Amino acid sequence: MSRRQRQLLGVCLGVFLLLLLFRYHHTPKALPPTSSLAHKSGVQDATHANLMGKIYPNTRWRNLAVRYPVTESQNLRALPQTLPKVQSASSKVFQSTLGRQASRQSAVKEAFGRCWKSYQSLAWAADELAPISGTRRNELGGWGATLVDNLDTLWIMGMHDEFKKAVAAVARIKFHKPKSPVINTHKVNIQLLGGLVAAFDLSADPILLGKAIELGDMLYAAFDTPNRMPIIHWDPHRALRREEQLAEESVLSGELGSFILEFTRLSQITGDPKYFDAAQRVMDVFYRQQKATQLAGLWPVRVNARAELFDGDVFSLGAEANSLYKSLPGAHALLGGQTSMYHKMYENVTLAAAGHNVFRPMNPEGRRVLLTGTVRTTKREKEMPRTWLEPQMHYGSCFVGGMFALGGALLNIPIHRDIAHRLVDGCIWAHQVSPMGIMPEAFSAVPCASEAECPWTERLWKQEVWKNAYSLEPERKPYLSVDAFIKDHNLPKGFTGIRDTVYNLRSEAIEGMFFLYRITGREDLLDTAWDIFQAMQNATQTQNGNAAITDVMVEGSQPVLEDSMDSVWMSQTLKYFYLMFSSPELISLDEFVFNAGGHPLRWPKAK
Repeated sequence: MSRRQRQLLGVCLGVFLLLLLFRYHHTPKALPPTSSLAHKSGVQDATHANLMGKIYPNTRWRNLAVRYPVTESQNLRALPQTLPKVQSASSKVFQSTLGRQASRQSAVKEAFGRCWKSYQSLAWAADELAPISGTRRNELGGWGATLVDNLDTLWIMGMHDEFKKAVAAVARIKFHKPKSPVINTHKVNIQLLGGLVAAFDLSADPILLGKAIELGDMLYAAFDTPNRMPIIHWDPHRALRREEQLAEESVLSGELGSFILEFTRLSQITGDPKYFDAAQRVMDVFYRQQKATQLAGLWPVRVNARAELFDGDVFSLGAEANSLYKSLPGAHALLGGQTSMYHKMYENVTLAAAGHNVFRPMNPEGRRVLLTGTVRTTKREKEMPRTWLEPQMHYGSCFVGGMFALGGALLNIPIHRDIAHRLVDGCIWAHQVSPMGIMPEAFSAVPCASEAECPWTERLWKQEVWKNAYSLEPERKPYLSVDAFIKDHNLPKGFTGIRDTVYNLRSEAIEGMFFLYRITGREDLLDTAWDIFQAMQNATQTQNGNAAITDVMVEGSQPVLEDSMDSVWMSQTLKYFYLMFSSPELISLDEFVFNAGGHPLRWPKAK
């Protein structure tokens, strides 16, 4: 061998050794074996287990040293129980109106397609598209919230080419390189992690599982506090620097208690119990505190996560808390009824809510509908708390009818079905009497003095309107008469004041209708849902998508729109409308539970 050949061979060997060293230092740490959870529990996630060997997520978060380690993880228990069938809507009933529902489904898909096309061309990989200006917005970490949030919607609507393009874009997201100084872990969890896990459950695409693990590991770092309570408004850069982290002293209970579904499902898929353990520890605190709050059975809107104090005096089922409450029947189902904890929590919640928050509003039609309000408490030393109801309905509370329907079916509580019908009808009524056919974000009503009899009293209604007039607008012009106030504000009979006139493209009304329809087979809900969809489309559509409305109480003029299209419009509102007009076998409630972000997570099946 010549000298030149020996030199060339030496160079090649050197390069080879460098490549080996690089591979050694950059190969991700192996994932925990699936047998640690899935096999012991008897859960059949065979497809998922086979894919685990192909997943190599970025391990920056996984390898981050834990400051407050868990000494013993809580594992998922043995075989799931056989739970009752909850879905009553049948394909036979659907077939009888197939033509009408198919055209409605197509209209919803077309609306989604317009929004998605605009997002692709104007704001691809951004968190949101501003639908009037056509500009990009990044308010949820800059990780493409609309992109990730709608993976499952694309799959459900059969848009598989667009789904493949979206997955390719998701593969390039770097969750290990956070862009924002502070992120909301609650929103990232229900929208992004929920979206990734749901899309993987539907498609079995290994890229999505890898990204779900990467994001799950990042969120897990937010639980690294002395009491293992997560930080909701979290600085991920502090965590990466391994600085001290403390849970917040004031946080929304609905955000703090919103991790159980996504983290449980991620543990079921991967076989790594740490995710379930993290979320379950938080729910254990909620369980211990449930009977000790000032309104036993419910949790206050705000709690002290650092000290685990739940001594607040405001109790609501609205947007500030709904992620917590709607997860309870879903957690019972996802865990296969292995523990009575979520059954008990759900029963405690519904008993307290039905006795304190739920009320029948006086209305001229005499409709026996129900709404939910906010309860406030006062407590003197050595006395039981006193409660009073603020009869103010929030759009975010419209999910409650669906919660009663699902929980009643899963846990065999027949009276909950009756309550569910009336709660859903309450939100339908509020849409139907509003000028645009869209319920405002928040309004007040007159609670009936008696559940059995509630005659319409015009004088009482006007008294309550007048009482609210100056509390709503203390700095506005004085009104000479209550009639002038009613006319000026387009108040429907039954509404005593509009606390917030906006419509932010929310989904809770159609969510409640969807669950009630699937669980009871009530066919009139199909026509009602279509009317509401048309009202929303007519009022919110723009050249580039759909926009929030500043005032839904305006009549006879073009609505004033905000340059905002939250990703939930596509990922939740349009998804629920699409499923409403689809065959009940598509995403059956006997196979999937929905998280607070509208993402369907598959129930594990016993061997």
